[in-house]
Amino acid sequence: MAVFDVAGDAKRAFAVLRRGGVAIVPHNIGYAALGGSASALTRIFNAKRRGAAKRNAMVANLAVQGDVHRCSRRGRDIVFAIVEDYDLPLGCIAPYRADHPMLATLDADTLAASTQDGTLAILLNAGRFHAALTRLSEEAMLPLFGSSANLSLGGTKFRVEDIEAEILAIADIVVDHGLQAFHRYAASSTLLNVETLEVSRFGSCYADIAYVLKRHFGVDLPPAPPRQPPCFHVPNNDRGDGQ
Repeated sequence: MAVFDVAGDAKRAFAVLRRGGVAIVPHNIGYAALGGSASALTRIFNAKRRGAAKRNAMVANLAVQGDVHRCSRRGRDIVFAIVEDYDLPLGCIAPYRADHPMLATLDADTLAASTQDGTLAILLNAGRFHAALTRLSEEAMLPLFGSSANLSLGGTKFRVEDIEAEILAIADIVVDHGLQAFHRYAASSTLLNVETLEVSRFGSCYADIAYVLKRHFGVDLPPAPPRQPPCFHVPNNDRGDGQ
């Protein structure tokens, strides 16, 4: 017997998000606080005490990412190799289509808070719940954005009981699916611009992603800095704290 109702919990969380609420949900790279409205994202931003330059990430599946992002053939091949062939999570950064139906209706503030220099970060392949929720997002054409469920610089949380009270207090629903798979990395997703190959965050599965790029594309990604805090960053990058 399954201990988690993935499909049912995703439907319940999506119903809250569709009404403009905040949902704390499980991803295999840590729990996330998500919103589908400007007011929900503002609540998340304020509760996390984030710096003004930090950006939200979109959560989506590979089909939506392929439509929303404007990738070269090589960029698409890189995404497919990481996400499909090697089944790894990825925070995929690339130029985006502002006229895509899922983005065209966003208010200016939400779009500005979720994009940077003409690019958008999309979290891909972050576990079964992520897959179920992003399928609902795609069907309803409702984009979902957010960031890790923790105070800024507080470290990615892989169990609900570790999430700070201030973050739990803003949630209209909390989906608790226990300890998440990539807790051993103590880091949120790796953020990679698949066009420029700039690493914006050295996160979960980074060594595996670097292996894929080297073996199949002849690209040497930079080595991860040794012995850094749980989720560490390239200096002066504002793609989100992941912590």
